[in-house]
Amino acid sequence: MNHPSVGIAARLEAEPIIWLATVRPTGRPHLVPLWFVWMSGSIYLCVAGGSVKVRNIAANPAVALALESGSAPVVVEGQATVLARPWPEEVVQGFQRKYSWRITTDSEYDTLIAVALQRWLMAQT
Repeated sequence: MNHPSVGIAARLEAEPIIWLATVRPTGRPHLVPLWFVWMSGSIYLCVAGGSVKVRNIAANPAVALALESGSAPVVVEGQATVLARPWPEEVVQGFQRKYSWRITTDSEYDTLIAVALQRWLMAQT
């Protein structure tokens, strides 16, 4: 997969919200805004383990992600994986730096998802 431009990588590091699209087992889409960390070519999401998005990923790990700006779109497809604990410390620190959020002690958001990016659909600087 091509790597994002320097401008896109900077936006992935700085922007607070990314939209995650998953597909329900019935084929209906599910779209939600989430906090995220971009690190080492992957996007990480910390979510509630019993959520619709986690159930959807278990049935079909193919996802799409998009930054919020409609005037400078960044859209990418990837494969999502639920990570077992212990979670990578650099990702835990990434959430701490970006949001002042210690994900390892959050009792509601108890599931870490890694999205390996496969294809950039739209990337503008």
